[in-house]
Amino acid sequence: MGYFLFFLLAAMTVGAVLGMIISKNQAYNAIFLILAFACMGGLFALLEAPFIAVVQIIIYAGAIMVLFIFVVMMINVHSGIPAEKKKWIIYLSPVLAVVLIIELILSIKGAFSLPVSTEIIKAGPTDLGRLLFTKYLYHFEITSILIIAALVGAIVLVKKKEKK
Repeated sequence: MGYFLFFLLAAMTVGAVLGMIISKNQAYNAIFLILAFACMGGLFALLEAPFIAVVQIIIYAGAIMVLFIFVVMMINVHSGIPAEKKKWIIYLSPVLAVVLIIELILSIKGAFSLPVSTEIIKAGPTDLGRLLFTKYLYHFEITSILIIAALVGAIVLVKKKEKK
């Protein structure tokens, strides 16, 4: 039963991500992303990591996707990208593609290597919180700054739309 559920959730995750890539409608993309995040939460639950599974569903599928849907609703999709910005996209996209391919290769290489320590696997929520606010405090703060920047960007977009 465990293998069946794993393969079902994995297939649904891959299908949701492929649907997000293929779909051209931003609202459908947001729904596919919510489905992918929810399935990832299910995969974490199967890995006996209930805290991470719940955080995955509540934070990503809940809060961040609500913000994303608000941004999709605020942007005028029919206006398109201005011509002067398309030049930068043409030059920047191959560079980003190379960076993403390198990241993919490194992550696949890391996925097949054995973990050095099993301390993190056996740790509970209190150990995770202690680790998050000591060793990984910088990463945690950068993530919170990114979320605040997204909120400020959404407010700026709303203000510009109100002025028109």
